Amino acid sequence: MTLSSPAFASDGPIPVTHSHASGDISPELRWSGVPAACRELALSCEDPDAPGGTFVHWMLAGISPDRERLAAGEERPQIARGRNDFGDLGYGGPQPPAGDPPHRYVFTLYALQWPSGLTSGFSMDDMRTALKDKVLVTATLVGTYAR
Repeated sequence: MTLSSPAFASDGPIPVTHSHASGDISPELRWSGVPAACRELALSCEDPDAPGGTFVHWMLAGISPDRERLAAGEERPQIARGRNDFGDLGYGGPQPPAGDPPHRYVFTLYALQWPSGLTSGFSMDDMRTALKDKVLVTATLVGTYAR
């Protein structure tokens, strides 16, 4: 399975339009190679370089396995949105401390063999528990951002 974005290249800079300061508009994501046995897709975006430890920027669950993309800013009502570490539901764009070297933002798409059962408002701990023993395959895309 592969994951990409027309907004930025793998290991490339995420455009400021997708940052926290610019209104938290998620980048378009595209994927392919979803296994036939997949029953649900889930997504996360985390900053492992955050000063206080890994910072969760985005979590989605309940994405139909026949989907091949999410448009920029797309979070449909039937897709469960997790609570990010800003305390909001849905996408919270990059906002590393000013002057830090570029942080990495790791987008991970999970193909699940069983439905996760997650509903909007879930935490990263909820997601980890729900995905345990259900993941068929993952795909990652890393972008960078600095202020």
